[in-house]
Amino acid sequence: MPEALVLFLAACGTALATGLGAIPVFLLGPRAARLTPFLLGLAAGVMGVTAVAGLVIPAAQEGSALEVVAGLLVGLAFVVLARRHLDPDAGFMGRTGPGTRSSALVFLVLFVHSLPEGFAIGTAFASDRAGLSLFVILAIAIQNIPEGTSVAIPMQVAGFGRSRQLWAAVGTSAPQPVGALIAFVAVKWIDGLLPFSFAFAAGAMLGLIAIEMLPRAFAAGDRAGPLAGLAVGAALMLALTALLGV
Repeated sequence: MPEALVLFLAACGTALATGLGAIPVFLLGPRAARLTPFLLGLAAGVMGVTAVAGLVIPAAQEGSALEVVAGLLVGLAFVVLARRHLDPDAGFMGRTGPGTRSSALVFLVLFVHSLPEGFAIGTAFASDRAGLSLFVILAIAIQNIPEGTSVAIPMQVAGFGRSRQLWAAVGTSAPQPVGALIAFVAVKWIDGLLPFSFAFAAGAMLGLIAIEMLPRAFAAGDRAGPLAGLAVGAALMLALTALLGV
């Protein structure tokens, strides 16, 4: 099976994993909103370790300090500019209103940030580092699950049905297969791009943690939930790095 097809199917799998995050909302209903700080912390912990262990360290080993710093800064700038152009007043799935506005904003933020996650998958897949592609694919799939929950919660409050919650959660990760293929082809065709591509994906992911995920996690004043999520997410990914030898 061609490498690009394997990569595309793997990235589709990480996107579908986001839909699993809607299941707790189906089961818990309005009570699921209490999980939000913990889930955001969990996703941030998973993403943070993935960015450092799976992207920054390999970038530093493959390229120069200048390439790494440039990639980190461009990745961060990508997130800042994309977030700035989001329209928070947009309707969502044919509806308008306070709950719908929140649903639309969460969906749009996650939709935009799934593209650099796809870049991370494609870049790792294009490298020849043992275990790295599997580590990044599993990491993205794991952190997609709590993101799916964060999409479904405001939609449940706004009155959207389960089917729409499920497919909206999956839809936030739709850019991942596209981003994965773009990064894979770019790294294969352009010599020396691998370190910059690693650092770019890491910069975008670390920017999302600092600008979007942690502020949202701590917004309600609950410190225990986000910190517990961070610890669990980081511990899970550190164990995975040891298991895969990344």
